[in-house]
Amino acid sequence: MTQELTTAATGPASASPSGRAGWWRDAVIYQVYVRSFADSDGDGIGDLRGIRERLPYLAELGVDAVWLTPFYASPQADGGYDVADYRAVDPLFGGLDDAEALVDTAHRLGLRVIVDIVPNHTSERHRWFEAALAGGPADRARYHFRPGRGAEGELPPNDWESVFGGPAWSRTPDGDWYLHLFAPEQPDLNWDSQEVREEFDAVLRFWLDLGVDGFRIDVAHGMVKAAGLPDIGAREQVKMIGSQTLPFFDQDGVHEIHRSWRRLLDSYEGERIGVAEAWAPSPERLALYVRPDELHQAFNFQFLKCAWDAAAMRSVIDGSLAATASVGAPTTWVLSNHDVVRHVTRYGDGPTGLRRARAAALLTLALPGSAYIYQGDELGLPEVTDLPDGLRQDPSFFRNAGQDGLRDGCRVPIPWAEDGPSYGFGPGAGWLPQPGNWKERSVAAQSGDPHSTLELYRSALALRRRLEGPNGRPLQWLEAPAGVLAFSRPGLVCTLNTLAVPAELPAPGRPLLSTSAPVIDGDSVRIPGESCTWWAI
Repeated sequence: MTQELTTAATGPASASPSGRAGWWRDAVIYQVYVRSFADSDGDGIGDLRGIRERLPYLAELGVDAVWLTPFYASPQADGGYDVADYRAVDPLFGGLDDAEALVDTAHRLGLRVIVDIVPNHTSERHRWFEAALAGGPADRARYHFRPGRGAEGELPPNDWESVFGGPAWSRTPDGDWYLHLFAPEQPDLNWDSQEVREEFDAVLRFWLDLGVDGFRIDVAHGMVKAAGLPDIGAREQVKMIGSQTLPFFDQDGVHEIHRSWRRLLDSYEGERIGVAEAWAPSPERLALYVRPDELHQAFNFQFLKCAWDAAAMRSVIDGSLAATASVGAPTTWVLSNHDVVRHVTRYGDGPTGLRRARAAALLTLALPGSAYIYQGDELGLPEVTDLPDGLRQDPSFFRNAGQDGLRDGCRVPIPWAEDGPSYGFGPGAGWLPQPGNWKERSVAAQSGDPHSTLELYRSALALRRRLEGPNGRPLQWLEAPAGVLAFSRPGLVCTLNTLAVPAELPAPGRPLLSTSAPVIDGDSVRIPGESCTWWAI
């Protein structure tokens, strides 16, 4: 696999992250799963100090911002997405001084910092829920408590199922039931409560005052439930998420909350942003989250879920661009994250999966809008599929009829070095074991190798910064054979061959960067199978 770079600019566009207006419209944002990025103290779990020490790597990679998964005080029933105190750092990850030092260091390197906020639910250990279990109606009004159905109230209040499997309701010792769309340890908040709304306004201000540049909003589509909590009347509800209207997700009432948060964000200097993790049944519904007075970005899960098929990819790209253009927002592209199987494995695993993943990365970075990179994408890491059951921590693994319960496979600590008990992740072994061949995929092994996936990403991000028009004209599709995508952007043509065999087409320009070198013969070019090339025009 060949890649060629004709320009050498790398690193952030400016020394200060406040230097570019509208930065988020074409930003490349790197997701850090905190417990699996870098361990500074040898306890096997990544932490804020470890991240801070590795920030120069991200600046050199060429990203604009880093998004951190939750590091708040938590019993860790769901990897930190069960928050007990939104204003405290869990001792596993450090302290508030570590968070402040991380933000300061990032800003000095020209990187912005996005942090996760979890507004749909708290931990069962949150002081509010502990008071609700011990108290009366006023304390319970912050959550969804209901009497059960049946002669003795022995049945759940409705037929809703948890995303993690099983009923979405658990019964308390006094006979009432409480709602949890995820684990029982994650009771859903009631956003009809003014106290809940005021508390989260204060939490956002706390972190904005500390200097963070925005928030990724977990379950941004879930805070408001349909009036009366009606039955769905069907089983396997998790399979309906993102494709059908459900009474607990994507209700219109969430948009008033996001509009209020946009006003709060806009009251701070420096273009602080909100990013929606929102599963919606159509691109048009998803676009509602990024209207001019709502959030800045929303993850494009339709693109993430798209098969390795040229026609399907073009359809998703067109639909996504049209939907966001209708509200004047950029599209946000993502291939992997901490909740899904890594795209190397989704695309076929082994050499085939890696070829396709590299090509998909170049495609993604050539598209207009913003892009997200999940830690390890730039190393070509596959899913770890053979973790021992006894080491798994994904709560859905221990339930049934929900998610597949295999999210731990994309959360294995990433390799930095070619030796050591955790390949440089920390002084000792990591909280999940790494495959033995990951030393070959480590940062150290790939750095400086012109054929490596890491250097492909570095080159692509450097070129992306130099090419004209990330905020300019949308793409224009060019004629191409079946199985091939070709489009132009200002200064660039991108070609993607999804077929397993080479394809021929007119040479669109001078090759800049390729996952596998095309063969130019006069006015035509032979593009290798499962490859992507950027061309200068």
